[in-house]
Amino acid sequence: MGRVGELARLTDALARPPAVLLVEGEAGSGKSRLVAEAVRALDERSGNGTTGNGTPTPPGDTAPRRPVLLGRCHPLREPEPFGPVVDALRDAAALLPPPAELPPSTGALRLVLPDLAAQLPAAPPDGGTLLSARRLLAQGVRALLTALDAPVLVVEDLQWADDATLDLLVRLARDLPPRLALVVTYRPEDLPPGAPAPGAAFRPAPARTGGHGAGAGHGAVGAPVRLERLEPLDEREVAALARSVLGPAATPELARVLYERSQGLPLAVEEDLRTLTERSPATRTPADRIGAERTGGSGGSSTSGASSTAGGRTATGDLAAVLAAAEVPRGLRDAVTERLARLGADGAAVVAAAAVLGVPADEALLTAVAGLDAEAGADGLTEALHAAVLRETAPDRYAFRSPSARQVAQGQVAGPRRRVLHRRAVAALGTREPRPLARIAEHTLAMGDRPAWQDLAQAAADQAAALGDPGGARRMLRGLLDEPDLDPRRRGRAALALARLAADDVDPAASVQVLSGMVADPRLPVADRGEIRLALGFLMAVHSGNRAGFDRIRESLEELEERPVRAARAMVAIAMDERDGAGRRSGEWLARAEGLLAANPDEDVSAAVRATTLTFQARSADPAVWDRLDELPRDSERPEVMRQTTRALYNTGEIAIELGYDRRSANLLEESRRLARLTGIPYLECYSRLALIRLDMLAGRWDLVEPRFARLGAEFDDLAMAGAERSLLFGRLAAGRGRLALAREEFEIAARFGQRESQVTVALRAAAGLGGLQLLEGDTAGAAGTVGPALATARQADAWARTAELLPVAVEALLATGGRAEAGEVTEEATESLTDRGAPAVTASLHLARGLLLDADGDPEAAEAFTRARDHWQDIGRPYEAARADERIAAALAARDRVRAAERMAAAERVYLELGATTDTARCRKLRRDLDLGGIGSPGRRGYGKRLSPRERQVAELLAQGTGNQDIAQALFLSPRTVEHHVANVLAKLGTGRAGTAQALALADAEDAAGEGGE
Repeated sequence: MGRVGELARLTDALARPPAVLLVEGEAGSGKSRLVAEAVRALDERSGNGTTGNGTPTPPGDTAPRRPVLLGRCHPLREPEPFGPVVDALRDAAALLPPPAELPPSTGALRLVLPDLAAQLPAAPPDGGTLLSARRLLAQGVRALLTALDAPVLVVEDLQWADDATLDLLVRLARDLPPRLALVVTYRPEDLPPGAPAPGAAFRPAPARTGGHGAGAGHGAVGAPVRLERLEPLDEREVAALARSVLGPAATPELARVLYERSQGLPLAVEEDLRTLTERSPATRTPADRIGAERTGGSGGSSTSGASSTAGGRTATGDLAAVLAAAEVPRGLRDAVTERLARLGADGAAVVAAAAVLGVPADEALLTAVAGLDAEAGADGLTEALHAAVLRETAPDRYAFRSPSARQVAQGQVAGPRRRVLHRRAVAALGTREPRPLARIAEHTLAMGDRPAWQDLAQAAADQAAALGDPGGARRMLRGLLDEPDLDPRRRGRAALALARLAADDVDPAASVQVLSGMVADPRLPVADRGEIRLALGFLMAVHSGNRAGFDRIRESLEELEERPVRAARAMVAIAMDERDGAGRRSGEWLARAEGLLAANPDEDVSAAVRATTLTFQARSADPAVWDRLDELPRDSERPEVMRQTTRALYNTGEIAIELGYDRRSANLLEESRRLARLTGIPYLECYSRLALIRLDMLAGRWDLVEPRFARLGAEFDDLAMAGAERSLLFGRLAAGRGRLALAREEFEIAARFGQRESQVTVALRAAAGLGGLQLLEGDTAGAAGTVGPALATARQADAWARTAELLPVAVEALLATGGRAEAGEVTEEATESLTDRGAPAVTASLHLARGLLLDADGDPEAAEAFTRARDHWQDIGRPYEAARADERIAAALAARDRVRAAERMAAAERVYLELGATTDTARCRKLRRDLDLGGIGSPGRRGYGKRLSPRERQVAELLAQGTGNQDIAQALFLSPRTVEHHVANVLAKLGTGRAGTAQALALADAEDAAGEGGE
C-alpha cells in the first residue's frame, strides 16, 4: 500500500542489471518489505511460479528465480569489517561453479569465508599491506559476484556499516559486474553527524545522461544508480491499508486515528491493525491477513469482507476506543527509544521539555523549560532535530513527529522530574502576553495544585470566550465541572456558562454528559436549570439527531417562566420537530414565541423565528421563500443574528437539494459555509460542506465523494448528521459499484438514525436506498415492507416535496407485489400535495412513477412519461437519474422503435461507464442483450493474453474492494459459476490470492502505464 510506484520502478531496475539501487527511509518505513516485494515481483515476471531450479513453486513459497544474497549491518560498538558482505556471500555456497571455473582473484575470500574455502581457488599473495588486502578482497568479491548468475546483492541498514564495508561497496558500485543489481537500504536519520548521504559516494563524477527515469543517473562506467526515498504514508494511503485489513469496519474516523498515532509509518500502522484484529471481534479476520504483511503477501479482505458489529458506527467507536487504550505500537516505541538513547544531555533535556509542553513550542520556551542557557538549548535542539526525534512544524516551532512518539518520550521522564518541568513551564508561560491561561492551567493541574487550577480554569474559559474560541471555553468548563469538590456557586456559574456556549458545540457527547448531570442538581436556581435543560435539549435534538431532546426542551418551559425570552427560544426549537404529528403544531409554537417577543422584544430570538419560518416555507416548497432569503441580514454585529442567518441559508440550501434546485442550493450552501467559517459556527460549516458533497455526487462527480468526506472527517468527527449523510452517500456508491453487502449495511445505519431523528428526510432517503437495493436483489416483498412505513411518514409529516428518491422505488415495489391500486393512489396523493408548489425533483420522479404505472398497464405512453422524467433530470443536472430514465425509455420502446431504443440504452450505458457505476452498467448490458438491441461500438471478441479482459477487470475491481462471489454475481448479473470462472482467471493473471488482489491490480496498472509511457 502506498508504494506502487516505488515497487514498479525498483522491479524495473532489478530487471535491467547492472544497477545500484539506494532505498532511503526511516525505521519502520518498509524498506526491507519493498525490496522483498520487488524481488518477488521480478521472479513472477521472469519465472512466474517456478523456483530457481525449475521445479513448481509450492503455494506461498516466494523462492527467488534470481539468486538473492542478503547481508545486514548491525549497530555494534566494533562492527566486524566486511561483515554484511561476508554474511551475504556465505549463502552463495549452492550457487558457486567448480573452483576451476572461478577467477583466481576469488581466492582472496578464503580468509573471510572459511566455510567456502574448499570451493574457492588458492589465495593470492596479499602484498603485505592493509590497503592491498582490501583491494584484493574487493576484486575477489566482484569476481565472485560476476561468476554467479545475475545475482541481487542486498545490504540492509547501511547507516551502521563500518568504513571497510562502505569502502568495499563503493568500489564495487564503481565497477559493477554486468549482471549484478546492488541494493542498499539505510536510515538517513541514523547516519553519523555530518556524514553525507550514501548516494554521494555511489554517484561518481563525471555523470552521463540516461538511466531509468526520474531519480536515475549513471556512474562513470555506466551503471545506473537509482535513489528511492520512502516517505510516510499519507492519510489516504493509511485508510486504504486499513480497509484492506479491516474491510467495512475501517471507516474514515478510524483511519484518521490510525494516521494520527502512526503519522504514516507503515510498521506502526500494521501493529495497530494487528492490535485491532486481536482485541476486537468486530474485525476478526483469518490469521494470515495480518501475518501476510510480514511475509510479503498483501493485506486484503476475505471473501465476505470484515464486517462491523450490529450498530455500525458504534462498532467503529469501539474500535477507536480499543486503539485509544492500546500502547504505542512496539515498532514505533523501539524506534523512538533507540533515537532517544543516542542523545546527549542537552538534547535529552530539550526533548523532555518538548514532551512536557505537548504542543509545538519555540526555541526560547524549550530552552527555558529544559533549564539550559541559550547556547546549550540551541545545541540540544539541533541534536534532537538531527536524530529525527523532533521536527520543525513551522518557523521556530518544534514538536514530536507524532503523538505516539511524544508519549514514548514522556514515559521516560520520571514523575519528580516532570513536576519540575511543569513548574518551569508555568513560570515561562506566565511572562508572555497575553498570558496563555489554558496552557498555564494545564501545567498547574499536572503539578497537582487543584485549587489553583480551578481558579485558572474559570479564568481561561472566560479568556477563550472573549477571544472568540468557544470550543476552548467549553473544554475548560467541562473539565471544571468534572471536579468532585467544586464549590456549588462556581459549579452553577460554570454550568450556565457551558449551556450558553453549547449551541455551536462540535463535541456534543461530552457536553450532553456534563449537562445531563447538572439538571439533576437541586441546588441550582430554577431558571438556571431551565436554561441548562434547554441547552441539553438543543444538543440532543440538533447535534445528536435524537428527538428525545425535544422532551427536554418542553420540560424547560415551566422552569423558564421568569425568563420569557429564553422560553420563546425554546418554543422556536420545539416547532422544528415534525415527527408523530408534531409538525402540525409548528405554526402554533411559532405564534406563541412571537407573542412572548411582542411583550419582551429580543433581536436574537426574533432572528431564530425568521430562520425557522423560512425553513418551513422551503419544506413546503413555497416558491416565495427564495426571494425572502435576500432579506436576511448578512452584516449584523450580533453573533446570534449571524448564526440564525447562516442557519436559514443552510436549511433552505439543504432542502433545495430535495426539491431539485441544485444550482440554487449550491449558491446557498456556499454562502452558509462561508458565513459559518467567518462567524465561528463549526457545526453549520460542517453541515454545509456535507450537503455540497452530496451535490457533487448528484452532479456525477462520484470520484470526489470519498476524498472530500475524508478531509471533512479530519475536522468534524462527532456530529450525528455527518455519519448519517456518509452512510446514505456511501451506500449509493457501494450499490452502484457492486458492493451490495456494504450498501445494505450503510443504508441500515442511516435508517436507524432516521428512526430517532426529529426530521423525516433521512428516514425517507434511507428507505429509498434500502428499498432500491432490495429490488436489485429481487426481494420485492422486502422492498414493499421497507417503503410502506416511509410513505406513511411522508404522509403524516406532509413531506411529499422531499420524496424525490422514494417515490419511484415505492411505486416499483408496490407494482412488483401486486399493489397496482396503492401505487396509483400514492402517485396521485403526491401530485395533489404539490399543486402550486415548486419541486422539480419530485416532478421528475412523478413522471417516472407515472411511466412505471403506464408500462405496467401496457400503455405505449409510458415512453413519453419516462422521456419527460429524463428531460427534467437533465435540466436539474443529475446525470445518473437521467440515465436511469433513459434505460426505462429504451425498455419501453424496444418492441416498436428499436433504433431509438438502442440509442437511449447506449446513452444510459455511456453515463454509467463514466460514473463507474458497475452494477448499473452490467444491468444495462444484460437488458440490451435481453432486448436484442445490439452493442455500442463492440469490436467483437478478442484475446487478452495475460491482460485482464473488460469483464475480468470488473471482477478484479470488486475483489479488490473485498466483495464476495455472491455479491459479484448480483452486481454484474452473472451466474455464480460464471463468477467463479472469472475469479479464477483474475487471480491466475494477477498471480495472487484474493487478499492480494488490490495490490496486484495496482501494480499491474502501474506496469501498464510504464509500458505505455515507454512506447
